[in-house]
Amino acid sequence: MRLDPLTQAWTIFSAARPIPPAFGSVQDEPAKESPFVAGHERFTGPALHTEPAHEWRVRVVPNRAPILHVEGDASRRADGFYDRADGVGAHEVVVEDAGDNAFEELPLPQIEQIITAWKTRMLDLMKDTRMRSFTVVKNVGTPAGGRVRHSVSQILAMATIPPLLHRKLQTARTFYDTRKRSIFEDILSEEVRTGTRLVYENNGFTVFCPYAARTPFEVAVYPKRQCPDFHGLTTQETTQLADVLKAALHKLNRALDHPPYSLMLFTAPTRTTRGDHWTSIERDFRWHIEILPRLYYRNGIELATGCYLNSVWPEVAAAHLRSIELSE
Repeated sequence: MRLDPLTQAWTIFSAARPIPPAFGSVQDEPAKESPFVAGHERFTGPALHTEPAHEWRVRVVPNRAPILHVEGDASRRADGFYDRADGVGAHEVVVEDAGDNAFEELPLPQIEQIITAWKTRMLDLMKDTRMRSFTVVKNVGTPAGGRVRHSVSQILAMATIPPLLHRKLQTARTFYDTRKRSIFEDILSEEVRTGTRLVYENNGFTVFCPYAARTPFEVAVYPKRQCPDFHGLTTQETTQLADVLKAALHKLNRALDHPPYSLMLFTAPTRTTRGDHWTSIERDFRWHIEILPRLYYRNGIELATGCYLNSVWPEVAAAHLRSIELSE
């Protein structure tokens, strides 16, 4: 068993859950006519953002079936013994290509445009002072929750801080209070020192398989510069991030034959004018990305214990991913 230092969740490594995965390649899923290709703009509503502006390659539109809405009361209130609040937030779809290319097949300048769209929309959504947290999620394949074959991602703004981000923030703050160092910097230093879980890196980012990986071939993407906010990304870092995302997804697709996966971007919440307890966040938290191949549904053991089951040691997964040439 291994403990994740950020989430404090255990992963049990066992051969009882074998590879090959239970789910097939996303390329085997039946193709359906996409409402997101160029020429079908009438199906998606008006654009909130386009890259470039004159002839779009990347387009952001409202989600037509949002899980959160801007209307409502975000305050927490009693409901008998329980607490409740309205689901206040925003839910947008980033159309990542005017055609039908997968993310990792896109040219680097277009991936940069996707990253820029994520950043631009987050900054715009922050103008609503009720919004506290923001995330980007990319679900590929039906087992991962993907509903279309088209390359899309989602931007979610919430008027609250969700539990997983809250747990990471608390862990990072406690670690900093105790050791006066960022837990993210220590994790990154350890991965570079051992080298056994490294997958890929450039001057701005490091890709590695986490020590307590929750799924086979899980990878994490950490920026080398300390910054809590994704929207603090520089132009150079945007180019570097496009490079590592393209490389990581190419390697995963080669290793697992285009598996379903979820990509998740974690960034610090907005800071309020009142003195809340995120006082050291500029030094203790670092935005980051996690990519989880969705090879199995979580089973009853995982749900009952809160632990994850993984049949592939991250050192083995990383070695295989490192061996895959990007020119293939």
